[in-house]
Amino acid sequence: MRTTIDITLKQTSKAIDALSEAAPGLSRQKIKDAMAKGACWWTHKGKRLRLRRATKELKPGIRLQLYYDEKVLARKPEGPVLLKDLERYTVWFKPHGLLAQGSQWGDHCSLLRLAELQLQRPCHLIHRLDADAAGLMLIAHDPKAAGALSQRFSGRTMTKRYKARVCGVMETQDQVVDAPVEGKPAVSHVSTLATNEAEQTSLLQVSIETGRKHQIRRHLAGLGHPILGDRLYGRAAGVPLQLLAFYLEFDCPLNKRKMVFELPAELETLEQNQS
Repeated sequence: MRTTIDITLKQTSKAIDALSEAAPGLSRQKIKDAMAKGACWWTHKGKRLRLRRATKELKPGIRLQLYYDEKVLARKPEGPVLLKDLERYTVWFKPHGLLAQGSQWGDHCSLLRLAELQLQRPCHLIHRLDADAAGLMLIAHDPKAAGALSQRFSGRTMTKRYKARVCGVMETQDQVVDAPVEGKPAVSHVSTLATNEAEQTSLLQVSIETGRKHQIRRHLAGLGHPILGDRLYGRAAGVPLQLLAFYLEFDCPLNKRKMVFELPAELETLEQNQS
């Protein structure tokens, strides 16, 4: 079941009461569950925000929206792993299938929300990683830290390395791919780490100078070696997208030190799948 409710209150009412009246096909418990999972929105002081508290009393004129998708709300993704807590920001392992942040249909399947619940601190997104991919992500805990760290990603001063298991045997050891992505410059450096003749696959290391949408996936597919499990640029393979963000290095604008983060060996999922 998938439905959208969009109402403007004509009288003071609790959120759950207004939504129940507008959606008689949904039980109050289902509405409460959807609200707790981030599928309800309200406009407050000109800002559109998630509303999680069902008993919140709202004044006339408030716009209330509920995006109810039974399949989305039923999802139970694998949880993230906290790797390092540096107070103003934290370092996480995001598993395959976990969103970086939520959508209008909910945020219970997102790293940002799960980190917020685990730490009981405000969480701000610094950068993105495809939902299908896995690997290192940073989360900031105040707006100034988020802004400063985001500039490291957008300003090309962040060293980002990935591993990808791709279709086919890639003999070329090192190459630079500079095919534009959506009309914008994009540069990826690709190295072959290992090949598997029997399975006809290769394990690659990729570092990127730019961070365009699906840059690595597009560049590798353009070389004729799409990433295994890439449903968009290759084909489904019965495994998650075999792309792993395993290394980050940058000069931290907060503590003025060089920071290096590398994924622990036990979370090197591509290495495990390679055997």
